[in-house]
Amino acid sequence: MRVALVAESFLPHANGVTHSLMRVIEHLTQQGHEAIVITPDPRGGHGPVRYGVAPVVRLPSVGWPGYPEVRVSVATVGRVTRILEDFTPDVVHLASPLMLGWTAVRAAAALNLPTVAIYQTEVPSYAARYHAPWGEQLLWNRVRDLHSLADVTLVPSTHAHDQLAHHGVPRLSRWGRGVDTRRFDPRRRDHDLRARWAPAGEAIVGYVGRLAPEKRVEHLALLARLRGARLVIVGDGPSRGELEQALPDAVFTGFLGGDALATAMASFDTFVHCGDLETFCQTIQEAHASGVPVVAPRRGGPVDLVEEGVTGYLYDPDRPEEFFARVQSVVDDAEWRDRAGAHARDAVRDRTWDRICDQLMGYYEEAIDTRRGAPGHGMALGASA
Repeated sequence: MRVALVAESFLPHANGVTHSLMRVIEHLTQQGHEAIVITPDPRGGHGPVRYGVAPVVRLPSVGWPGYPEVRVSVATVGRVTRILEDFTPDVVHLASPLMLGWTAVRAAAALNLPTVAIYQTEVPSYAARYHAPWGEQLLWNRVRDLHSLADVTLVPSTHAHDQLAHHGVPRLSRWGRGVDTRRFDPRRRDHDLRARWAPAGEAIVGYVGRLAPEKRVEHLALLARLRGARLVIVGDGPSRGELEQALPDAVFTGFLGGDALATAMASFDTFVHCGDLETFCQTIQEAHASGVPVVAPRRGGPVDLVEEGVTGYLYDPDRPEEFFARVQSVVDDAEWRDRAGAHARDAVRDRTWDRICDQLMGYYEEAIDTRRGAPGHGMALGASA
């Protein structure tokens, strides 16, 4: 199979979209398929020219206002159409499509190519967090129009499915995410690292993620009042400066990846997440694989991932004091943390990326069959045609 992967972001920009794409490309490589990545040029213009089997085609881009690391493609439909014509894919995979995805889904439609759109980021709801509430409905209209052109739209959670159905998006199916349980493992717990973070032996409360308004990271400031705990914040972003002022006693590690991230995660006593716009929340699965219980909002992806009182706790995201109370209760109960951490590890043991990617290949075939059978459609381009 030949797969064109169209991504709003890719390496060197690290986020959930990039992480998922890397796992998909690795699976395509292992299975002997061919692929190409089409993505905006990163800030500074530097990035890998290939990942696994897939060459990376970079398109001209500009920075998102106020957040220049986030790139927005300015490529035309004609430019993307020519790239797809040259590659002749069997299917076009649209990763968290919005700007470049809108361009690509129209190019694919013009070429009668099957498309699988992966809904992964609740961008319309970001508008209010970035002081532009007038833009939310416009963005939902874009999401609806874009996904309505796709043959299959894959959503990662119950909340995301209900949300897109409410906005009139058709042909929805569920597709979760895998987790690397060999990398994220309780055995990576590092006692020397814990001693540096919490020399008085405090419980370690950890956050991993982008430090930005859409993650509601301002709620982390409430944890300055925790008794018997040290807060460790892994990540970077535009809100870091404000957080460092609000949390002078917290440890800020900056961005961590690979084994360093896995070691940090396993060295937490509990993992916290305060973003209420998560369509999935991969870091929760990574914490669970690391044997670490979670406190997260009762909205979006975490609702499917956290078993209340067993692998963690959920709280009302509009009641930040409930967030503080939940975290304090976990800090105070070491016996519960040990038990919940064991349950958390068991909960994700079978969620391998191989299994998840096999499901994705099935959705690719479904999109190809749908396109062939749709009224007025000709045959798809590429080796499967």
